[in-house]
Amino acid sequence: MPYTVTPTSLPEVLILEPKVFGDARGFFFESFNALDFAKCTGLDTPFVQDNHSKSAKGVLRGLHYQIQHPQGKLVRVTQGEVFDVAVDLRRSSPKFGHWEGVVLSADNKRQLWVPPGFAHGFVVLSESAEFLYKTTDYWFPEFERSLLWSDPTVGIQWPVGGPPLLAEKDRAAKTITTAELFE
Repeated sequence: MPYTVTPTSLPEVLILEPKVFGDARGFFFESFNALDFAKCTGLDTPFVQDNHSKSAKGVLRGLHYQIQHPQGKLVRVTQGEVFDVAVDLRRSSPKFGHWEGVVLSADNKRQLWVPPGFAHGFVVLSESAEFLYKTTDYWFPEFERSLLWSDPTVGIQWPVGGPPLLAEKDRAAKTITTAELFE
């Protein structure tokens, strides 16, 4: 198998570790192959958009989701290290309001599958980080929502030593008790 797939405490959120081939010259791995992804995860998911961001240490992006046109995301880091988080926002889920956090880095080459119906965000742990992700639907800014990163009801344990650097939309985010959510 090209990936080792590990379920998390949120069974639909998956950690994928690619098979890496390395020698004195460097390394090679296939970061995505639709047939292998489907075989390893059981998900036949079309991806329609790739995104790439670079952020400085202490930047927290998220927790984002689209209330209409929800996006599944396959995320990875190509430079640096982040603490990546998914939160289940499906009211009908037995894991509603629960979160999972995983360290993704250029060194560990892990990927995280975040299904539709989940909020997603990350904080940069290294001096900077480059973050790449594939999405299952397009970005529709009118449907984008943000869950408050520090919502005490959710209780994410972010590994930050002080207040993170936030975008205005993330400072104005809603708590899980006031946010628009999925059924």
